[in-house]
Amino acid sequence: MAAEVQFARMNGLGNMILVVDMRGRADAVTPAAAIALNADPATRFDQIMAVHDPKVDGTDAFIDIINCDGSRAQACGNGTRCVVQALGAETGRKAFTFQTVAGILNATENGDGTISVDMGKPVFEWNRIPLAEEFFDTSRIELQIGPIDAPILHSPAVMSMGNPHAVFWVDRDPMSFDLDRFGPLLENHPMFPERANITLAHVTSPSSMTTRTWERGAGLTLACGSAACSAGVSGARTGRTGRKVAITVASSPNRGTLTIEWREDDHVVMTGPAEWEWSGTLDPSTGAFRRDETGAAAL
Repeated sequence: MAAEVQFARMNGLGNMILVVDMRGRADAVTPAAAIALNADPATRFDQIMAVHDPKVDGTDAFIDIINCDGSRAQACGNGTRCVVQALGAETGRKAFTFQTVAGILNATENGDGTISVDMGKPVFEWNRIPLAEEFFDTSRIELQIGPIDAPILHSPAVMSMGNPHAVFWVDRDPMSFDLDRFGPLLENHPMFPERANITLAHVTSPSSMTTRTWERGAGLTLACGSAACSAGVSGARTGRTGRKVAITVASSPNRGTLTIEWREDDHVVMTGPAEWEWSGTLDPSTGAFRRDETGAAAL
């Protein structure tokens, strides 16, 4: 088996993604390789999307999702859009079906170049998110940061979009909060036995909001697709917005926008861009890499 595989450095609204082609191989990208790649500024990432041969009939690939700390993630919407763009450039196809740990995802490249991903159905039951305590209503749970009589953040909506999320509602720009200070405390709070993604959401109209996310296993991120889905669903669930919202990702370099629609069939569809940056080869066991000399936008 060859030591090196093809990969592409990409981003989804600034969410830093490495799409690694593991098709035709029996091994996997190791945690050590992920940590080594993240330590190099050239390949620093939020998630690796490792594309493996399909395990289930009717799917195009199995995607192993790896955080920058070497842990596994169940879902990554921004990364899924990057995979669609990379495989679309390779095959000319516009529609794909992927298997992930969180389930089956269908994704389509649209005529305007944006990519829509059906992220599946949200999960609200406390023991399936999961939470450490039972809550009948997970649209607002008892959790806060700051003084008990004047909390800085409190009463998040919690849910799972394949991975656990907590959405805290704020009354101003999410960039004005010290999320780099609160994020680690909330991610690792005893309430979340599998840790959680922490999002600050500021509703700006019944059809729009601004968000910023501390991502489980990755820390402060420029964007997080599953967090945007969770914020959009939570906005509709709590009556703050309608079921289709434009979400401005505050930490994205251009404050880019994702469209989140919680359809009547309970599926959540995320639409947004993906951007190819450069490609190369890497050793999935060690993380050693080489950048291609050509500028071809494909795996």
